[in-house]
Amino acid sequence: METRRQELRREIQKISELQAETKSKAQSELSLIEDFNYKITVLNNLIKITNQQANYLTREINANQKKITSLRAELKQLKEDYAAMVVKSYKSKNKQSKVMFLLSSTDFKQAYKRLQYIKQYANHQKQQGETIKAKTVELQNTNQDLLKQREEKERLISENRVTQRTLEATKKQHESLMQSIKKNMSRYTAQIKAKQQEADRIDREIEKIIKAAIARSNKRVGKSESSTNFALTAEEKILASNFVANKGKLPWPVEKGYVKLRYGNQPHPINRSLTIKSNGVRIATEKGAQVRTVFSGEVIGVITLKNVNPLVMVRHGNYITTYKNLSKVYVKEGDKVNTKQVIGEVATNRATNESVLSFVVSKESDTQDPAAWIYKM
Repeated sequence: METRRQELRREIQKISELQAETKSKAQSELSLIEDFNYKITVLNNLIKITNQQANYLTREINANQKKITSLRAELKQLKEDYAAMVVKSYKSKNKQSKVMFLLSSTDFKQAYKRLQYIKQYANHQKQQGETIKAKTVELQNTNQDLLKQREEKERLISENRVTQRTLEATKKQHESLMQSIKKNMSRYTAQIKAKQQEADRIDREIEKIIKAAIARSNKRVGKSESSTNFALTAEEKILASNFVANKGKLPWPVEKGYVKLRYGNQPHPINRSLTIKSNGVRIATEKGAQVRTVFSGEVIGVITLKNVNPLVMVRHGNYITTYKNLSKVYVKEGDKVNTKQVIGEVATNRATNESVLSFVVSKESDTQDPAAWIYKM
């Protein structure tokens, strides 16, 4: 839980840092709402995980308190038993010495048994003393653990209060902006639809390139060009197998950033009657961020459409990764690339000062959730 909590704190820090870069120019209301929604989600998750951690500590504190009570009772009983044993031993010593106890035996066998008893009794006394020492140390350590747990819980509660205040302030900003947007909802709805149409146009072009690549691979081995699957060579099969083997462990396509929009169909944050069809993820990053391949492969397309920044497609056997919204491209179709090789730079919107990379993973023409492939996305 602590690891996850620290990850969320770092994510909030990344959001704040990247948002600070865009303050020099006015962001669009649509972009601001996306940022607020994402930040609210992360803050809620942070509060939730912190509460879970505090509750866990509460359970640990209660368990340690019960353990301390039990140890104290056990230690008290041990000390009482030990004291009684010492007193009994002392009285026995006054009445009859150990030597006399042995000499008064009726025979050798009884003397031997009495000697064994004296040894066992002495060992028992020693063992009781050691047990009391060990229990005393355990009690002291448990008390120390309890103090640390209480301090940790207080720290978590204090941090959560700060997070809660940040969340409330962010929600107020979000509500205020939404009130302003609602006055011109028809205009924003038109903008949203136009953006979705542009995204659909890009997706159709990507699909064309994938189909053409599949047709070429099938033609190469004499199979039907109408097939929807790649005809893989032995080398390409190994590449695809290695790509799958690294699922969930692939590096991010940019070194620094956070996901503004996730994969799948979802209601639009402004007009919830509209649906966003997201074939990949949108990653907010810093200005001039370098775009890196997430795995080795071959460039099968560098696309430049009218009024759209370039995108690069890299094939990994029968899997394809697509990197959209680049300002610079350092590769060309047919180039072999390696994992983390820089293939371009993310474009920065001049009007809003935002730098956002769109990233897609697909198997043939079927898109997949990049979060399942990229490490901790």
